Amino acid sequence: MIRSSGLLLHVTSLPTQFGIGDLGPAAWRFVDTLVKSGQTWWQMLPLCPVGLGNSPYASPASFAGNPLLISPEILVQDGWVPESKIYTNYPLTEGKVDYQSALNYKIALLHLAYDQFVEQPAPSEFQSFIDREKDWLIPYAAFQARKTKYHHQIWTSWPDEDHQFNPSDCNIDLPEIQFFLFEQFIFDSQWHKLSEYCHQNGVKIMGDLPIYVAHDSVDVWAHPELFQLDDSGEPLVVAGVPPDLFSDTGQRWGNPIYQWDTMHQQGYQWWVQRMKRALSLCDSVRLDHFRGFAGYWQVPASEETAVHGRWVTGPGQSLFDQLSKEIGAMNLIAEDLGVITPDVIELMNHNGFPGMAVIQFGFDAGNDNLHLPHNYRPDQCIYSGTHDNNTLLGWWHELSDYEHGFAKAYLHIESSDDVCPNVIERCMHSDAGIVIVPVQDVLSLDSDARMNFPGTLDGNWEWALTDQQLTQLKDVTSHWLNSLTTQSRRFTPKN
Repeated sequence: MIRSSGLLLHVTSLPTQFGIGDLGPAAWRFVDTLVKSGQTWWQMLPLCPVGLGNSPYASPASFAGNPLLISPEILVQDGWVPESKIYTNYPLTEGKVDYQSALNYKIALLHLAYDQFVEQPAPSEFQSFIDREKDWLIPYAAFQARKTKYHHQIWTSWPDEDHQFNPSDCNIDLPEIQFFLFEQFIFDSQWHKLSEYCHQNGVKIMGDLPIYVAHDSVDVWAHPELFQLDDSGEPLVVAGVPPDLFSDTGQRWGNPIYQWDTMHQQGYQWWVQRMKRALSLCDSVRLDHFRGFAGYWQVPASEETAVHGRWVTGPGQSLFDQLSKEIGAMNLIAEDLGVITPDVIELMNHNGFPGMAVIQFGFDAGNDNLHLPHNYRPDQCIYSGTHDNNTLLGWWHELSDYEHGFAKAYLHIESSDDVCPNVIERCMHSDAGIVIVPVQDVLSLDSDARMNFPGTLDGNWEWALTDQQLTQLKDVTSHWLNSLTTQSRRFTPKN
């Protein structure tokens, strides 16, 4: 692992006049900011369409790109829509994502682009894209077409003839199918333009792969045999985590559990294709809830909480042996937070996957706490905070008296103004191989800039930079961060 650092900012959090951050000019400006600040990594959240509560971790399509991330400006540049059609008339709150307005706007704009598409011969790249991605792309388009037809009702409520994907019934030339092929073609085109710009400037992209998928998804609809479902397609058991110090009832996530035996018999082909897709989009992938591959908390679907779940052995090394056999070397990072048992550590070590640490978890005990910087190792990716944590400034104001005193002495904090720079500096000067810092912490933003509150549905995933904050990050804060990156020997000269 090359000693390096990077910033965590999801694409949706980029400033925009279209209701949600996208792959357009602001994303390219952020790449320039990473270069100017000496950063190697841009870490993002999952790029797939969002699901319940606008969460990218509850996606209806784990292989697909989120169409809300498509840039109107690049649609104009590529000739799909005239510039006069991309301006919005609805009021937007700067610094906050407006999912519903963005959805209404982007759908209408993409239909306008599709009308232009059907009036001319399809570019050769379109058919090449379908041929390359057909295994997930055609089921996705069929699923979305049916979602539209049945007014976005859950797939288990659809008529019997549409209750399961049938390739022979999927005519990709039908407009209702082809539109979604076109949508993903546009996402793919814009994504690869952005990722190429990243690579030209020496910036690597770190993606995020959730272990589970949503029940109301093309993944389950097209492959019900790979999930523990009853005869009507409803989950028999669901995923979650057991009760702990933070929750007396644990967390009942509700995702269906895989039929790991069936997956094993099929050579884990669904996982092989999913990992290939993820690594085709990103240079490195963070495996969310890695411990679930060793052993996972399984809850009967009839239970309202996670209290009455049980631990079940996961696929373990057999999955990663197959992935390695078919893909080769994989640049993966194991999210090993939570209840970590020896089998999880063994699985990580056997595959050489770096683990994680979060400094915010370091001050509730003594100096042996593995989340404290003096205990970081070169084979770790460490964070000042993740998307599930409060911002550093918000965390500081919520510490207990003991934690506050410990952190104040350990980090040499005299006032709130010291919190973010002192924490970041301590992390950067540690032995950790990779340091990732959320943009909110670089800008010393308070808890209003928090991205997600685990266990809640409303008000998450909405934080966004203002244009002024992105300018500040690029023109002011980047100088300090560049100097710190150089001093801590994390600076990688750009070609």
